Amino acid sequence: MCGIIGYVGTRSPRSLILDGLGRLEYRGYDSAGLALLVGDDNGGRRFATTRTVGNLERLLEAAGADDGAHAALGLGHTRWATHGRVTQENAHPHASADERVVVVMNGIIENYQRLRSELQGQGVVFRSETDAEVLPHLIARHYQGDLAEAVREVLPLLGGHFAFVVAHADEPERLVAARRECPLVVGVGEGEHFVASAIPAFLRETREVMTLEDDEVVSVTSHGMQIFDAHGGRSERAPHTVEWDADSAEKSGYPTFMLKEIHEQPSALWDTLGDRLRPDGSIELDGLGLDEAALARVERIHIVACGTSYHAGLVGRYLIEDWARVPVNVEVASEYRYRTCLAGPGDLVLGVTQSGETADTLAAMRVARERGAHVVALTNVMGSQATRDADGVLYTRAGLEIGVAATKTHTAQVMALALLALTLGRLKWAITEAGALDLADELRRLPEVLETYLASSAPDDVGAVARRYHDRPFFLYLGRHVGVPVCFEGALKLKEISYIPTEAYPAGEMKHGPIALLEEGSPVVVVATDGHVFDKVISNIQEVRARGARVIAVATEGNQEIAGHADEVLWAPRVPALLSPLTAVVPLQLFAYEVAQALGLNVDQPRNLAKTVTVE
Repeated sequence: MCGIIGYVGTRSPRSLILDGLGRLEYRGYDSAGLALLVGDDNGGRRFATTRTVGNLERLLEAAGADDGAHAALGLGHTRWATHGRVTQENAHPHASADERVVVVMNGIIENYQRLRSELQGQGVVFRSETDAEVLPHLIARHYQGDLAEAVREVLPLLGGHFAFVVAHADEPERLVAARRECPLVVGVGEGEHFVASAIPAFLRETREVMTLEDDEVVSVTSHGMQIFDAHGGRSERAPHTVEWDADSAEKSGYPTFMLKEIHEQPSALWDTLGDRLRPDGSIELDGLGLDEAALARVERIHIVACGTSYHAGLVGRYLIEDWARVPVNVEVASEYRYRTCLAGPGDLVLGVTQSGETADTLAAMRVARERGAHVVALTNVMGSQATRDADGVLYTRAGLEIGVAATKTHTAQVMALALLALTLGRLKWAITEAGALDLADELRRLPEVLETYLASSAPDDVGAVARRYHDRPFFLYLGRHVGVPVCFEGALKLKEISYIPTEAYPAGEMKHGPIALLEEGSPVVVVATDGHVFDKVISNIQEVRARGARVIAVATEGNQEIAGHADEVLWAPRVPALLSPLTAVVPLQLFAYEVAQALGLNVDQPRNLAKTVTVE
C-alpha cells in the first residue's frame, strides 16, 4: 500500500524524490520520510533523514529549502500504516543501529516477530513498532562489502509479501532493491536510475521501465543495472516503453483527480474498445491464452475480485449469463482463497484487479491455477504481478488513475467484460448474429453517449441534489437486477469519500431487515433505470416512501413515470437495459463526489484508504 522511491544519478535526488512521492501519495498518506546520502564532517558519508506524521506537505515543510545538490543518492516513502501506529518513529526510512543502512519498504514481513526477537537477543535495540525495521538490521549483519549479496542472503529469511529499496553509506553510488508479490519497477534514464512502487513516481523523467520478478535483486547505479535471481545468477532483460505521458498524472485543469477521471471515462471506454471491436462487429480479444475452440468449450466462469472490481464482476455476470448462457460465480477474493476451491480444468477464472497487484486477488488466482483452471487477469497495468501469474490477460486501457476512489477503471472493466461476454455469446451460438451486431453497435455508441452526458447540464443538476442532502447521517441504496451492482458501487463511492454510513441492498431484500433503518426524511437512493424489473422497483419505492423516506432515483432519460414516484431524479443516458450499469453509475459517482465536496473533504485522499491494496 505504501509508496517507495529511490534515485541514483548525477542530479540532485531531493527534488526528484519529493516530486515522485507526490505522485505516489495516493498509495498512503499517514506519514512520509526522506533520506539523502550526504557528506559528513570527516570526509565520509552519512544519511540525512527527515520523517514526519501526516501528508506530504508536512515532509516538504520539515525538509526545508536545501536542494540536496551534494547528495549522492536518496530514498523516499509515503506510508499507509499496517504494523505500528501512525507516529514519527514508525515512519520510513528505517536505519540499522549504526545508521549505515537505510531501507524503505512496502508490504508486510509476516515473520517479523520471530526475526525481531532473534535480533533483540543479539543486542539490537529497535526504535519502531514496524515490521520493516528488521530489514536494515538484518542487512547490516549480513553486509560484507557487497550490498546486493547481503540483500540476496536476507531474502530467504523473510516471509510475506513486500518490496523494498536499500542503500548503504559505504556504497554511495548504488541502490539495491527486491520484491516478492508487491509492485516494484525500475525507471531507466540517461545516467540515472529510479526504483519505485509505481511508474508515476518517475514518469516525468523517463518512460523506459523494467519490472522485477519475485525474489529478484536489482542493483542500480548511475551507469547501469544488474539483476540477480534467488541463487545469485545474472538475469538479463530489456526495459519497455510505457504509453502514458506525464500529463496523464496531472489534473488538467480539474480541481481534483477524481473529477478529472470521471470525465475521462468516455476516453477510457473508447480505448478499451480500441481495435478489438472491428467495423464488421466482430471482436478480437488477443492475449486470453485460449483459442476460439477452447473458449467455446468453457462451461463455467469464476470471477474473483475486491471492492470496485468486484462490483464490475457482478455486472459481468449478468452480461455473460444473458448473452452467452454460461454460469458465472462472482467471489470476493479475500474469501475465495480460504474456501474449498471448486474451480478446475475446463473452468475459466477471471481475476479482476485494476492495479494487477491486489494481494487477495492474486492469491485467489493462484489457488484456482493450482487446481487446473485457466486463469485470465483483467487489469489496467501492463507487466503487473497479475499478468505474470495468469495464463492470459485482458487489458483495460483506462490509462493512469490517481484518485483512490476508482471511477474510469471501473467502467473500463465493465466494458472489457462486455466484450468477453459478447465473444462468448457468439462462439456458443447463444445469441443471433443480428443480435450480436446490434449489441456491438451499442457498445461502440456508449463512449459518445457518456461524453454527451458529461458535457451537458446533468452533472450540475446532480451537484444541486447532493448539496441538498450532504448533511444527512445515513443513506440507503437499493436496486434490482443489473441495478444491484450499480447501487453497491454507488454506495461504496459515498462511503469512501464522504464517510457517511451507507447500506446497499437488492431492493427485494429491503423488507427482510433494512427497512427498519428508515425514518422520516431518510434519503434512499434507488437505481430505477428502464428494464423488465422497473415496475418491481417502483413498488419498492412506494414502500420506502410510506415510511417517510426521501427517494433519490437514478432513472433513464425520457422516463416520464419516475417523476411521480421520486423526490429527486438523477438522469442517466438511455442505453439498452443490460448496458445501463455503464451509464447509471456515473451520476452516482458524481453524487458521491459532490456530497464530499460539500462537506469540505479531500476526495483524492480519503482517510484510511490507499489506491493499491498490496497487503492481506
